[in-house]
Amino acid sequence: MADFPTLSVLDLVPVRTDQTTSDAIAASLSLARTADELGYRRLWIAEHHNMAAVAATNPPVLIAMIAAATRRLRVGSGGVMLPNHAPLVVAEQFALLEAAFPGRIDLGIGRAPGTDPITSYALRHGAGGVTDDAVSHFPQYVDDVRAMMAPDGVGVRVQGRTQVLKATPVATSTPGLWLLGSSDFSARLAASKGLPYVFAHHFSGSGTEQALDLYRSTFQPSEELEAPRTFLTVNAAVAGSDEEARRLALPQLQMMLALRTGQPLGPQRLVEEAEKIELAPGEADLVEAMASRWVIGSAASARAQLADLAATYAVDEVMLNPVSGAWVGGEPTASPAREQTLRLLVDA
Repeated sequence: MADFPTLSVLDLVPVRTDQTTSDAIAASLSLARTADELGYRRLWIAEHHNMAAVAATNPPVLIAMIAAATRRLRVGSGGVMLPNHAPLVVAEQFALLEAAFPGRIDLGIGRAPGTDPITSYALRHGAGGVTDDAVSHFPQYVDDVRAMMAPDGVGVRVQGRTQVLKATPVATSTPGLWLLGSSDFSARLAASKGLPYVFAHHFSGSGTEQALDLYRSTFQPSEELEAPRTFLTVNAAVAGSDEEARRLALPQLQMMLALRTGQPLGPQRLVEEAEKIELAPGEADLVEAMASRWVIGSAASARAQLADLAATYAVDEVMLNPVSGAWVGGEPTASPAREQTLRLLVDA
């Protein structure tokens, strides 16, 4: 088997049918403590809005909670969807997090909306919000955030006057800055700016090799980074047997099916609820195709899959989105099967 990669965690803060938002947050804090205890390198929080199945609406708030509840884990965003926010606000939030937890904060930035068009409009046109041009200005916004988090800040010239903008008054360190994406755009942008890059393999599952090859082949060294730096994200469900792992993955597979086919999205079903759903033949084929790109199985099988994935894409780190569901009658403030996924991969 190929060398085993360093492991990290991606958390969307899923909300199940047996949970309130408070329960889901408590379960994610428990997951973070488990990752910290087991020696995972980092844990990132995604940004999604107006989704009944996801409570990760505000990554900076959750990052602060998780960093305070852990000791050594790097905590960050996977990612902040920059077009939804004023660059100065993002820079201030993450510079302040870095000041509170020096050397432990990552800022992963993406350009997708992370929501439906109506919510996206509300985010970008609310008080102080940015405009419809935010996506086209994304490269400049990345530069703005990067500069404003630096100790010297950035000079902004308005009406003939130059004023220095700093995200914090006396910064001594800056968060690790990453660009995220599921297309060639972010790969090219990260390479041109000399930034580390992460491809959303857990969401797309295709185009990974092309995006990483493009990033590596066009990379331009920067002051922060001399050579390309990247890793993968992947959905994972690990259990005592392959059969149990497949059962635990079913609720998330059905959730992704609904997302891909435009069906209404509700809270994530429990395993027994998911097993009662009958899929049309075409839907079953789509579920099988998605599952084939996930890491699902026993500890030994999952470790072999992860090692092969890392070798295939020449990465030394893999970020897991632990997608294992929950059984009926479980504790709402916990996600034992998600924590089991993390434990089995390091205890095997």
